[in-house]
Amino acid sequence: MFGLLVAIIYLSFVSLGLPDSLLGSAWPVISAQFGSPVGYASILSVIIGAGTIVSSLLSDRLTKKFGTGLVTAVSVAMTAVALLLYSFATQFWMLALFAVPYGLGAGGVDAALNNYVALHLKSRHMSWLHCMWGVGASISPYIMSYAISGAGGWSRGYLIVSIIQMVLSAAIFISLPLWKKAEKLNIYSEPRAEGDKKPRAATVKLVDIVKIRGAVACFLCFFCYCALEQTTMLWASSYMIVHNGMTEEMAAMFGSLFFIGITVGRGLNGFLTFKFSDRALIRAGYVLIAVGVALVALPFSDVLTIIGFIVTGLGCAPVYPGIIHSTPALFGAEKSQAIIGMQMAFAYLGGLASPLFGAIAQATSTVYMPVYIAVFLAIMIAMHELMVWQTKKRA
Repeated sequence: MFGLLVAIIYLSFVSLGLPDSLLGSAWPVISAQFGSPVGYASILSVIIGAGTIVSSLLSDRLTKKFGTGLVTAVSVAMTAVALLLYSFATQFWMLALFAVPYGLGAGGVDAALNNYVALHLKSRHMSWLHCMWGVGASISPYIMSYAISGAGGWSRGYLIVSIIQMVLSAAIFISLPLWKKAEKLNIYSEPRAEGDKKPRAATVKLVDIVKIRGAVACFLCFFCYCALEQTTMLWASSYMIVHNGMTEEMAAMFGSLFFIGITVGRGLNGFLTFKFSDRALIRAGYVLIAVGVALVALPFSDVLTIIGFIVTGLGCAPVYPGIIHSTPALFGAEKSQAIIGMQMAFAYLGGLASPLFGAIAQATSTVYMPVYIAVFLAIMIAMHELMVWQTKKRA
């Protein structure tokens, strides 16, 4: 019975990834159709990111009041409705308006699910579940490429993903009794530090969260990671059009290679957690990201650019799930939902750095993307090591 709940959680992570890569793969066509400047994708990213930040910061209060299952189901439903509305948009302002429920839904499900998994499932499940996010993020560019190439245009791509989200939301609503029973029995919990197995019900004030030793470094690490990931996600297709001279259809398809790298990497990372710690795998990821970014930056080779995006995705694979899974052990289970909610807020705030690159690309060119993300990689590494040092006594 509880195996069914784990399957639902895996499907929920697929639903979390599905919308994330749609805008980047569709934007070259949308901007041409609406007559919008290429940098306007940044406006949509800002609105979506603002919504996710708000819902992430509210996650501690909402999940403790309504439960993880209900918050997840409602959040997925909100995202599904937003995607449906996107499929009917005929002007840019409509996309901007519909981005509000889009962001609110994404942030709610992300923070709630990540804390639930960090508390109740082992490290390998965190990697495999985020691999499922990669599956969703890898599938949707192909759906969009199929739609753009003659199956109804970009709006049909959004409609297809919306229908998938609606089905997943219905499955989560049906499974709500399982969520409540599993939380009550604490059936999947693995040992934590003494006194941390059962979180306290009281919420943690935001002002108190930033005072926790190591928390600020952790949040800045998340900010930089998502700045790197979201910039690559949003601008990979445009980069290949300008840097490599690919067609819009080909760039939309190859733009998914970054997600494929993340997906394959997280699948492998789940097995590596049997032998290596989260910390060791995160550090190995940093090395791979650096190699991937260097390959993307090399000129005159489509093959190296493609390989570079794959390697960058492989490097990203262990970073996000590894830090999240270690949160209850580093900061305490009673604070984990508040900490992870703040992590998600900073992660989505970092995602707003991709619109900043949009402004840079508008003024110069998208070919500077590798340099831009390399800066965030350097800061991310420094913040991770500072977090490790500041929390080493508790860990």
